[in-house]
Amino acid sequence: MSERLPIRIGPAGWSYKDWEGIVYPPRRGRFDELAYLASFFDTIEINSPFYRIPPPAHAKSWARRVAFHRGFKFTTKIFRGFTHDTAEVKPADFDAFRSYLDPLAGAGCLGAILLQFPWSFKDSPESRDKLAALFRQFVDYPQALEVRHSTFQNDAFFSFLREHNVSWVNVDQPLFHDSVKPAATVTGPVAYARLHGRNYEKWFSHAESWERYNYLYSKEELAPWVERIDEMSQQRETYVITNNHFRGQAIINAVDLKRSLGQEAKLPGSLGADTPHA
Repeated sequence: MSERLPIRIGPAGWSYKDWEGIVYPPRRGRFDELAYLASFFDTIEINSPFYRIPPPAHAKSWARRVAFHRGFKFTTKIFRGFTHDTAEVKPADFDAFRSYLDPLAGAGCLGAILLQFPWSFKDSPESRDKLAALFRQFVDYPQALEVRHSTFQNDAFFSFLREHNVSWVNVDQPLFHDSVKPAATVTGPVAYARLHGRNYEKWFSHAESWERYNYLYSKEELAPWVERIDEMSQQRETYVITNNHFRGQAIINAVDLKRSLGQEAKLPGSLGADTPHA
């Protein structure tokens, strides 16, 4: 068996109200959630840029707050205006997003940028033109593409990604008709996996967005992913992000994966006492 390259496992995001008293101690004055979580994990996916392009000052602050953890690296979503919105993107928005990325890259803590598209986005010549144009905008950064529709999951599209040096994101999600299936595909500068949970009932029908991600994987459900992650890590440095964030379930499953892959891991907050996975 080939030697593993680094495997980084961590949650998507860190700022959740429902994590108080579970992942984090009950609020008592000032408390740095990011720094606390970075003492348990060596990667975290930054979610907030999906909704609004952060100023460079935010990136500088995040890099500074994890600097104590040598080797820590973020991944970050890109702005939804580049992937989900139909309005024409302004060149200034691309400039602003690169200005946000540069402090992370300059601090050596940018692992990859995540280009996430919705399930409604399907493979076509027009879609590939859109992707190629987006890849060019961020060619100076390691890129990973998450698409949800099965029309993309084929050798021809993987070759397209390799030509652009962009990583395929392997996803775990409820499997509906034409959903991308779990895999261990590696096409670009990093290997990447995102686990969203399997809440079939609430995936499309939910009143609040958190309902979609209210799911706790069993160790039996994670076992095939342990094998996939091991396979991926023999080709590239690997990022594994747990996005089933409601009430800290992403933290539990991230620790489950770390332990199953032979990494030291402990549960923060009250999770160690309250979960049967401990």
